Parts: sequence; structure tokens; C-alpha cells
Amino acid sequence: MGETGYKRNGGTDAPVVDCHAHIFLRDMPVSRDAWTQIDYAFTAEDLLALLDEHGVHFGVISGISISGFYNDYMIRSLRKYRRLRGTAIVAPNTDFYTLERMSQEGIVGIRLQLARQETLPDFRSDDYRMLFRRARDLDWHVHVAIEGPSLRPVLEALMEEGVKTVIDHMGHPDPQDPLACDGLRAMLEAVETGRTWVKMSAGFRMPGTDAWRSDPEGDLDSIAAVIAAELLARVGPDRLLWGSDAPFVGYERRVSYARVLDSFRRWVPDPAIRAAISHTALKLYFS
Repeated sequence: MGETGYKRNGGTDAPVVDCHAHIFLRDMPVSRDAWTQIDYAFTAEDLLALLDEHGVHFGVISGISISGFYNDYMIRSLRKYRRLRGTAIVAPNTDFYTLERMSQEGIVGIRLQLARQETLPDFRSDDYRMLFRRARDLDWHVHVAIEGPSLRPVLEALMEEGVKTVIDHMGHPDPQDPLACDGLRAMLEAVETGRTWVKMSAGFRMPGTDAWRSDPEGDLDSIAAVIAAELLARVGPDRLLWGSDAPFVGYERRVSYARVLDSFRRWVPDPAIRAAISHTALKLYFS
């Protein structure tokens, strides 16, 4: 039994690592440009209890965009629970000493939360190039969240810097034509460099980053199934990761942890391939 009461379930075939979840307090600061407001807490203890319930051992916390550069609660939780790792949202001019200390506390990457942004930062600016180099020096990755049609220029800038890259939520391909989307092509090209991984996560968000508002009762499964099959065929388990996106902000009434686990088993029906994806996650985040 571990530090949170975790007890290994020898009969489960759940992923070993949940590579994408969020934790937050009800009274955490909220950015002025936050895409939503959250009126509840989902603590590290809540997440770990959910992982234990479903036989998942490790978790990776994605910095939550609505709180901007406030990584404090996440870092305190990583310090307390070594089963967790995290990616932080940081200002581009963050100095090396701050990043190095974050690394000692369990931060393993930088999150670029770019979804819903009309104008993107200049990722070839001196500040961003320095940030990406510091991430590379720390053996971190840059974790990208953006809609597929806008993905290519971001990936091109990251590939120029030689930094490891993890792409959120299957790359958010264009829901109108996901397999012909330039973002999907850009993502596959980035994977071929050997420095890029793709998260099979948040399939319920594939109808679009704002579908939770515009079509709250819509189909949550069919687009994700198409994209997942393409990723499995074109990328393979050594570059794929799985994440739940708990606590499913915007979809709390429709999505549960059991549901996202079932989705993963449908996307990847072969237990040996699912196990290989778990091995990839362990190597990337916990080695």
C-alpha cells in the first residue's frame, strides 16, 4: 500500500499512467481571459482516489490554463505525491534557476495552452527560443494544446529548436475532415522526427474545442474513433500516450473515468499494444 492508500489491482488492464489530468482548488486565481469558470474543487487527493478506484498507478498533471502562471497548487501536490508528475504553464522569460527547481519538484515539461486563441505568440522570439532551449537542457518536453488547423506553425518552431514535444488530445484535427486536416499531417510529420508523442486523450472533445457549449448533447465518440484508428496505424505505441482529461471540464455530466477507459479499450483492443503505450508513458514521464 502506497502513500495515498493505493493498492495494486493485479486483475486490471487499466493504463499504468494517466498522462493528462487536472487538479485545482475552488478558490484558485482565474485569468481575465479564462475560457470558463469552475465552481468546484478537484484536488490531488480526488484524482488519486479516482486512479486507485480504476487501477491506474501514476498520473501526469497538465497545468490548467484558466489560472495562467499559477502553478503553486500543482507543485505543492507533486512535492507531496511522488506518483504524480506535471507540466507547467510559465512565462517565456522564466529563468533557468526557477525551471531547475520546478524540475526537482516533479515538473517534467512546459504546457503551451493555445486553444481558442485568435493570435499566437511569436515562438521564434528570443524569449521563447531561450525557454525551449532551457526545456531541452532539462530534458523536458513542450506540451502543446491547440486546434489542428493552427498546429503546423507551432510544431515547425518547436522542431527547429530540437525540443521534445507532446501533442494534446490527438492534435484536435478539423472535425469536418479529420483525416485530411493539415494539422494531422503536420503532427504525423513531427512524429517522424523521433522527438514527438501524441496523447490519445479527451476523445469527447473531438467535435471541437467549443462543442461543449454549442452542441452539449452531440456525438462524443465517432470522430475520436476515426482519429484513434489512424494514429494507431500511422504512429504506433512507442509514440502514443493515453490520458483521461479528468475531471472532464465542461463535460462533467456526460463523461466519467469509466467511460474514458472504455473508450481507450475500444480504440486499442489489443491488451499488448495498450501495455506498450503504458511503457511509453512510464519511460517519458517517470524514467
